[in-house]
Amino acid sequence: MLSYIKRKLSESDGGVNSGATVTSSCGGNSGSGSGTSGTSGISSSGRSQNADELVRKTSQMSMDDEAIAFGEDALPHELGYRNATDLQETIYDLLRSIRDPEKPCTLEDLNVVYEDGIFVMPPTRSNVSVVRIEFNPTVPHCSLATLIGLCIRVKVERGLPHNIKLDIYIKKGAHQTEEEINKQINDKERIAAAMENPNLRELVENCIKDEE
Repeated sequence: MLSYIKRKLSESDGGVNSGATVTSSCGGNSGSGSGTSGTSGISSSGRSQNADELVRKTSQMSMDDEAIAFGEDALPHELGYRNATDLQETIYDLLRSIRDPEKPCTLEDLNVVYEDGIFVMPPTRSNVSVVRIEFNPTVPHCSLATLIGLCIRVKVERGLPHNIKLDIYIKKGAHQTEEEINKQINDKERIAAAMENPNLRELVENCIKDEE
């Protein structure tokens, strides 16, 4: 971009100087020719300064553009992330350490959660970021799928210091009762009621606590 602008300005200067030479040789008046030549020199100098100024401003605009996020990256950028991918990676780092309620493994080890299952969606009308998290139970009849979904929600909500709307879903076709479970883990009242149960809350806390 900058080299293109410089080349065009150089061509413009060359055309002006060439015109000035023709006027001087055909004018028949050396004094007039001298005056034209002097005017051309001033014009060329002015254009040179203008060229430098244009290049400087264009360079500054290029640097400014690099710091501005557009499209789907705009909202993550406002929240302090470089782009949507940076936000996805941050969320995955929170999910990968969640332990399975029954097995001595993490959800990452069992491929219950995965980076490709995290999606940064268009913001709400009130400009709130929306993140969709998909998880894949190990078996289609997993009795702990609701608990896993609850662990995912609590872990992310605690780990992100932002107002982000979470939509958590079982991977399509991965569970026999996925629709009912999806409703449960995305219903604020059901979530609040579940976390008031001391036994269930203890299970969740054990699954999401960070390793020492």
